[in-house]
Amino acid sequence: MNLQSFRESAWNGLWRQNTGLVQLLGLCPILAVSTSVVNAASLGLATVMVMAVSNLAVASLRNFIPYEIRIPVFILIIAALTTVVDLAFNAYFHDLYLVLGIFIPLIVTNCIVLARVEAYAAKNDPVSSTVDGVMMGLGLVCLLAVLGGMRELAGNGTLFAGIEMIFPGLSAISVFGPDYPGFLIGILPPGAFFALACLIALSNVIRTRAAKRKAAMQEPAAPAADQPASAA
Repeated sequence: MNLQSFRESAWNGLWRQNTGLVQLLGLCPILAVSTSVVNAASLGLATVMVMAVSNLAVASLRNFIPYEIRIPVFILIIAALTTVVDLAFNAYFHDLYLVLGIFIPLIVTNCIVLARVEAYAAKNDPVSSTVDGVMMGLGLVCLLAVLGGMRELAGNGTLFAGIEMIFPGLSAISVFGPDYPGFLIGILPPGAFFALACLIALSNVIRTRAAKRKAAMQEPAAPAADQPASAA
C-alpha cells in the first residue's frame, strides 16, 4: 500500500464516505450512546477494533471462503471479535461496560462493520483492508465524539463526564459552571436527532461550497469583451 492509497483511505473514512454523515449507517448506537463524549468515543473505539481486525481476518481468508456462504462466515468472524471486545471491556473497564450495556454486543449487528467487510475487505489485500477498517472506524469515532460533546455541553454544561471510569483521578470539565440549569432535550433522544441533523446539514454546506469552488476553478477563463474571438 503506497502513500497515495493511504491518503485516499484516510480521506474516504474521515470525510468523503463518513459512515455517519454520508452513509448514515449504524444510527441506532450513534444516537443512543452519544449522551457524553466518553460514552460515545468509547463505543466508537470498540467499533474501530472490531472493524480493523474483522477486515484483516476476512481479507486474509477471502480466498478460502465459498462465495455462497460468505455472509454467515463474515458474521461469525465479527461475532467472535465482538465477544472478545465485550469481555475485555467487562474485565478492564467494568463501570464503562455497565454504562454502555447492550450496545457493545450489538456491534455484531452494526451494518457499518458488515458493510465494510463485504464491500472492501472481501475484495482487497489484508493491509489495505485493515487501513480501511481503521479509517472508517476513526471517522465514526470523530462523529460520535463531536455529537457527544454537543449533547453533553447542551444538556449538562460539562465535557468528559465519566472520564474517571477510564482514567481514575480525572474528572469532568464544567464549562458553564455549577449554576448552569441544563438543557434537558440535549441528552434526550430528540436531542440526538437534532444534533445529528445539524452536523449533516453543516457537512452538506461544506461539501456544496467545496464542489462549487472546484467547478469554478475548472471552468475556462472567458475572453475579454474588447478582444476579437479569433484572429482574422
